[in-house]
Amino acid sequence: MDMQKIQNIIKTFSRERDWDRHHNPKNLAMALSVETAELVEIFQWLTPEQCDNLTSEKHEHLKEEVADVAVYLLRICMAYDIDLEEAIIEKMKKNEKKYPLYDTNGEKIIYQKK
Repeated sequence: MDMQKIQNIIKTFSRERDWDRHHNPKNLAMALSVETAELVEIFQWLTPEQCDNLTSEKHEHLKEEVADVAVYLLRICMAYDIDLEEAIIEKMKKNEKKYPLYDTNGEKIIYQKK
């Protein structure tokens, strides 16, 4: 994924429409929350089997909502000069420490839902 290319597309699109004046971090976070809710709505009330077998129409809708979520997330990253790739890698390293594969006795840990 060429993040610079995507960021340039987002910047140009927003600048041409004079949306930057509305896209402050607070509004971006709120918009991200709304788009995430729209993503959740696609799966609301579906069984796990239905989730695994989306219709082409639902799959296209899913793709659009994922893109909306990504755009707002990237806008927040751009506002705070966050390198998303770096942030993900750093967070995964923290997760590895928080959720190790093996306990202190060398036994594999099985993580289960509570």
